Amino acid sequence: MNEHMIREIYERHADNVYRLCYSYLKNTEDAKDALQNTFVRLMKTEKEFESVEHEKGWLIVTAGNVCKDMLKSFWRKKVTIDDESFSNIPVHDENRELLLAVLSLPVKYRISLYLHYYEGYTSAEIAKLMKKSDGTVRGYLAKGRDLLKERLGEV
Repeated sequence: MNEHMIREIYERHADNVYRLCYSYLKNTEDAKDALQNTFVRLMKTEKEFESVEHEKGWLIVTAGNVCKDMLKSFWRKKVTIDDESFSNIPVHDENRELLLAVLSLPVKYRISLYLHYYEGYTSAEIAKLMKKSDGTVRGYLAKGRDLLKERLGEV
C-alpha cells in the first residue's frame, strides 16, 4: 500500500477510529496512541480491501485489538492515573451527557452501543466484529440501553 492510499484511508476513518479508541481507553493520549498504532498496523499489512466498508471494518477490529492489548499491558495494570476531565470529548453539548453515560458502561455494552448508534452498524455486523453471536450482541444492546435509562434517570 502506498503513502497516498494510506493518507486517503486515514482521512476517511481517523475520526471514527479515534472515537472507538477513546470509548475503550477513556483517555485522550492513550486513544491517540491507539489510533497511531492502528494505522501503523495498516501500513504493515498487505491487505487488499474490497470496499470502503471492508476497510472501515478492518480498522475497527484492529483498533479494538490494539485497545485491548493496551488495556492488558503490565504498565496500565500497575500504574494508576486519575481519570482526565471529559471536557475534551469531541461531541456537541446536547449529546455530552448521553456520551458520558455510554462511556461509563462496561466495555461490552459500551462498544456495542457505540458501534450501533454512533457508527451505524447492525447487530449482525457488530457480532461479526466482536466475534460473538447476533443474539449475544442484541442482548448487549438491550442491557446497555437499560443501563443508560437507569443512569440518565429515565426508568
